[in-house]
Amino acid sequence: MTTETAPEAGATAPDAYAPTDRTVPSRSRERARYDRATVHAILDQAYVCHLGFVRDGAPVVLPTLFARVGDALYLHGSTGSRPLLAAGRTDPGLPVCVTVTHVDGLVLARSAFHHSLNYRSVMVHGTAHQVTDEAECRTALNALVDHVVPGRSADSRPADARELAATAVIRLDLTEVCAKLRTGGPNDDPEDLDLPYWSGVVPVAPAYGTPVPAADLAPGTAVPDYLAAL
Repeated sequence: MTTETAPEAGATAPDAYAPTDRTVPSRSRERARYDRATVHAILDQAYVCHLGFVRDGAPVVLPTLFARVGDALYLHGSTGSRPLLAAGRTDPGLPVCVTVTHVDGLVLARSAFHHSLNYRSVMVHGTAHQVTDEAECRTALNALVDHVVPGRSADSRPADARELAATAVIRLDLTEVCAKLRTGGPNDDPEDLDLPYWSGVVPVAPAYGTPVPAADLAPGTAVPDYLAAL
């Protein structure tokens, strides 16, 4: 685990997001990162984010697909979705918190107390706004498709007018952002080192299986190169 100190709120390094009171962790501050390269890499490797907002005075958290385009996140859903409706009908937009997390390892210590995970995560605070410009909406939808499988948007039919009318997209600008990471082995207490329990890390990594063709796919249709590259 690194011993470097996280920046104070308001301190900005080159090519980094400025820490704020909401993005400086109250615990394990040395794990925080604010540089764009780290934040963007964590976001770009995730498929699902969790969108948190307040509805009727109560917190709600929804898992959803997303994509990053530059310094903005795009999330989509039905035009009847409550958060998307709220983002479109309120003048200042919808205050939200978006998170993504990768689990990279199971950290098993000799004591139950010191068990942990190796992880990479990003938290974004801000105000989401509904995208109303058709060109930006199409850009966002293509980015969402390509985020799942790079190159797929060019190899599928684009949304028609009816589908665009049934789809809402919200944008969250990356302004108030923090990444947090844990790496390394367990932090066993010195007095526990002689205990007869296994201690270490079990790596966790995503895996892709062999593509399964649709039942109605024309016989002999080859798997596209961009998909085989996964």
